[in-house]
Amino acid sequence: MLPRVADSLSFLYLDMVRVVQDDTGVCAQIQVDDHRTDLVYLPTAALSCLLLGPGVPMTTPALTTPARHNTSVICVAAGAVRAHAGILPDSLTTHWLEQQVATWADPQRRLQVAIRMYQMRFKDADLPESVTLDQLRGMEGQRMKAFYKILAQQHGIGRFRRNYRPDQWDSQDPVNLALSAANTCLYGIVHAALLALGLSPALGYVHAGTQHAFVYDIADLYKADTTLPLAFALHNSDNPEQQARRRFRGDLRLLRLLPRIAQDVQSLLTPSHTTTTDDDSDEERSERRDVCMVHLWDPKTGALPVGVNYATGEA
Repeated sequence: MLPRVADSLSFLYLDMVRVVQDDTGVCAQIQVDDHRTDLVYLPTAALSCLLLGPGVPMTTPALTTPARHNTSVICVAAGAVRAHAGILPDSLTTHWLEQQVATWADPQRRLQVAIRMYQMRFKDADLPESVTLDQLRGMEGQRMKAFYKILAQQHGIGRFRRNYRPDQWDSQDPVNLALSAANTCLYGIVHAALLALGLSPALGYVHAGTQHAFVYDIADLYKADTTLPLAFALHNSDNPEQQARRRFRGDLRLLRLLPRIAQDVQSLLTPSHTTTTDDDSDEERSERRDVCMVHLWDPKTGALPVGVNYATGEA
């Protein structure tokens, strides 16, 4: 039985190799010199997501094996800092997508997910009993304004104002340039994680109106720990964009961000499944709805088996 996303949150990033299929399995060919090529076999059955950098050609036969193993293949920029396209296996479970749609389509449940996001970002938050989304936005803005002020004081910067103006890019200060570049890297990583789980990046709970709305929602959970301190540390940089990308890419090994994103998203969508007791069965600790075959939907009875003729009476 292949591992599920909840059981094995493993991601592999490849760059400057050629991925092929041979008689043994999928392997990465590494050209050492003109006379030597090393082979590294990839454990595709144990991977949730395979990230292919810009220097990776992959043959069609090699793509079929990850598809059989329920492994998502994502084309990304250098260092996995931006997701360009994703190839998802046909057998990828729709459990988390169904959870996302169900909570997104119900205004009350959508608000509850937004509240859980806020509490995940600000663990000391004391929210009113009947808080509204408008109040959440206001409280979030005040907290971020205070956080900007603290970082500015730590680095000896005067008054700072977040300013994202693509039409005036060259006139922005180093902190804003570094923050925009680092945030783009973060968005790419979140995008890859959401695709690996089979989620829709477009169905956001706080953000809306863009194909990356959910990406922006989840990325906001980590900015205070990742991109913001990095950007303020580059306030005197001559090339803040390049240094932000390189430092962020180097920090990924320590942050272990991809598994953390997957776990946080699952807890946001199904909070009752995040804790288990000794009485919970192995099935209760799993994704529960990971299916091996497609089924039919029925509003009264739930899932029905396929391959059954449900006609009544004579034709």
